[in-house]
Amino acid sequence: MSKEFRYSNAKQRTLIVGRTGSGKTQGAVFQLSIQNFDVMPWIVFDSKQDDLINSIVGAQHVELGFIPTRPGIYICHPLPSEQEEMNQYLWDIWNAENIGVYIDEGYMIQIPDGLIACLTQGRSKRIPMILLSQRPAWITRFAFSESDFFQVFHLNDKRDRKTVEAFLPQGTDKRLPDYHSYFYDVGNDSLHRLRPVPQAGALLRTINSRLLALEEKLGPELRTI
Repeated sequence: MSKEFRYSNAKQRTLIVGRTGSGKTQGAVFQLSIQNFDVMPWIVFDSKQDDLINSIVGAQHVELGFIPTRPGIYICHPLPSEQEEMNQYLWDIWNAENIGVYIDEGYMIQIPDGLIACLTQGRSKRIPMILLSQRPAWITRFAFSESDFFQVFHLNDKRDRKTVEAFLPQGTDKRLPDYHSYFYDVGNDSLHRLRPVPQAGALLRTINSRLLALEEKLGPELRTI
């Protein structure tokens, strides 16, 4: 009997890897679109000023260190020079609990102890995570050992492929068509091949409509720019 396909829940962690242009970010935004940001806040760390992420019109853009107290999507743009502040922010999230975390490019975090704390204790503290990287060989090994799900798009570098293959079952070395991905559910020990996620416009409509419904339910909030 085949095991039921599932995505991550409100306590789990998903690691998404792939080279630039592989579909990694769009896949991650799809994962964000099905999360419970209408129940708990999700903070998106966008160090690249990604066009798709910044097209979420209902999201709030906040300063580094802002801890939200109500549901929604909050986008923060840390600079490479703000490593200490980024690390402290992750510790503040760890202390606050009940906050989702989306990190675009995990290797940008050069002081990883706050990230490791969220990865290793995120389940008990209800800190679900979506972590992206185009260079998996450069990120902390805890991102692999603590992830409940892996989504793997095409990787160019042999070192990156070797790093990822150490945590996935055999059969993921074959290259898939463009924008397709492997999806590994660790708990169920089940490997799937996924077709491309919906187009960017459809993802934005889904997220924006959910955020609009949330604002209508809770009322508008002063935005921190």
